[in-house]
Amino acid sequence: MSTFSRVKRVFAVALCAVSAASLGAAATAKRKVIIDQDAFGPGGPNLQPIMLVLQSPDVEVLGITVESGDGWQKENVAHTLRMLEMIGRTDVPVVPGATYPLVNSQEATKRWEARYGKLFYKGAWTEEWAKEVQVRRPEPHGPDFVPVSPAGAPTNLPANETAANFLVRKIREFPGQVTILALGPMTNLALAVRLDDGFASRAKELVFMGGSFSPHPANNAFALEYMFTPRLEFNVRWDPEAAKAVLHAPWSKITQVPVDPSTKTQLTAEMIAKIAAADTPLARYVAKYAESFPLWDELAAAVWLEPALATRVERLAVSVDTDGGAGYGNTLRWAPGKGPGVGEREVAVVFDVDVAKVNALVLDRFTREVVKP
Repeated sequence: MSTFSRVKRVFAVALCAVSAASLGAAATAKRKVIIDQDAFGPGGPNLQPIMLVLQSPDVEVLGITVESGDGWQKENVAHTLRMLEMIGRTDVPVVPGATYPLVNSQEATKRWEARYGKLFYKGAWTEEWAKEVQVRRPEPHGPDFVPVSPAGAPTNLPANETAANFLVRKIREFPGQVTILALGPMTNLALAVRLDDGFASRAKELVFMGGSFSPHPANNAFALEYMFTPRLEFNVRWDPEAAKAVLHAPWSKITQVPVDPSTKTQLTAEMIAKIAAADTPLARYVAKYAESFPLWDELAAAVWLEPALATRVERLAVSVDTDGGAGYGNTLRWAPGKGPGVGEREVAVVFDVDVAKVNALVLDRFTREVVKP
């Protein structure tokens, strides 16, 4: 064999080895995600989906960006930090975001209610809880007051950065690789979209819990709000202008998990007992602070983790009513290509899920040992 042939052979073997290593690295690379959440706690349907994702060993959570919604931003940040301390995942940065919606306000909401009737649920703006709903909440308070949590106060501090800046920075650092998993109002994302025109297009995808189309009310108190207002859902209603701006941005892919598939789900007492029996720090936290609500945000996290859990998905053009009238905050939809053509995007909408498999995923993640980075 000539010297030239030997060199060619050595080069070919080296190239194959490099290619195999690259393929192996790609196969084992973790899925990158930023979780955006109005993370009121302790525990419950805001923090449980965060833990669901953290407990997935094939996922790297780059950070948790937090806004107001179910509770005020500062309080939500404290709940998130304390949860991460208690389950041993303080490696994940918690980044404070928006305190107020882009346009909507408590005063505007009161004026709207005077014209069109009381909203069933107003999150941080709720002055009085409906008698049908038993929730663990402090007395109503302002955005700068952080009540003492039943789980205690955190010792760690949040990141010294705003959520919108963090979102833009991380998407630029990992272009085409990061999923945005949006589980609360979309104020932080709207600010990122406005801060950087390329933010949405550089992300891998947007998966969000929000909106409502025609859910079938189940036999639980929280489902009552959809009986008379089937297009109204809290995450979108808190900041309709933000939701519209985000939905009109140029994402490569959008997956929406609306209220519709959640009404037949429930974190039951039996499930909570099974989680408690695992007796890990995370299982104890979940079981102690769990509330038997439908799996709202958990469904969006579960469908992103395992897309096969979605059993009926439809492609629709989706937007949000921001006109300020009786339908303010309502979810709008059209057949693809049949909308008004004012920026509405085509979205994959999850209308049904395999509930048994969702429950199995929840139990699996919450009963395994804490996943370390």
